[in-house]
Amino acid sequence: MARIPDSHPRKKSLESRQKIVDGSSMGLLADSAMIAHGRGEAFDYLLGETTTESAREAIRECAARLRNARRPVISVNGNTVVLAGDGAIRLAAVLGCPIEVNLYYRTPSRVRGLISLLEELRFNVSKEDAPDGFDGDWKDSVEGVSLLGDSPNFKIEGLEGPRSKCTREGIGRADTILVPLEDGDRCEALISLGKEVLVVDLNPLSRSSRMATVTMVDEVSRAFEGILSCLLNDSDYGQKDWDNRKSLKESLKEIGDHFSE
Repeated sequence: MARIPDSHPRKKSLESRQKIVDGSSMGLLADSAMIAHGRGEAFDYLLGETTTESAREAIRECAARLRNARRPVISVNGNTVVLAGDGAIRLAAVLGCPIEVNLYYRTPSRVRGLISLLEELRFNVSKEDAPDGFDGDWKDSVEGVSLLGDSPNFKIEGLEGPRSKCTREGIGRADTILVPLEDGDRCEALISLGKEVLVVDLNPLSRSSRMATVTMVDEVSRAFEGILSCLLNDSDYGQKDWDNRKSLKESLKEIGDHFSE
């Protein structure tokens, strides 16, 4: 990929697109990965490729719920690992929770490949300076992040096929699950098990967005950065009686407002 100048107005979007291309060429992603990414990219364009006010409020709510959770877990698919795996590692280090690879089109080689990439990202993040507001040993916290998914030993009730497989110590026992780029019926199945499901989805009309406990209508790497900042620097915010449908309606209004400016 040719170098994209810093002055290009859509530099980050083009870099994300290239990450999907590279991930596909490495065999880490499903054949439909670029289609899914392109759909999200289109909605991000409609949002102005920025974190909107309603998304910021949803991010604060998600951070509060993750902070209050007894057994949080971050569930990731291929696109999430490729686009924001380092952000997932940072969040897991702060929360002290595991990351579990869970795929719609699951194959052993893809799961192993994604966990291998997460291991590489975990090593790189462990060498970073601790984020502002973090109190503790950053290197130890990052190295302590468990990466799950290659040995499933639990089944999500209400789902069939390979995507119903998960781990008991991760998704199986979790009370709160951060699930970027989720499919709708899996989100519904997790909700039916009494779990809080916190979704990142750029499409406010998707089934996942409508079924989730809280939906952040935002790009996944921006959402992760926002959650991290809230966890470390916004501890006064308390969990609310969240109206997710109202938040999604506000997201749709923001799309309209963006094009009426």
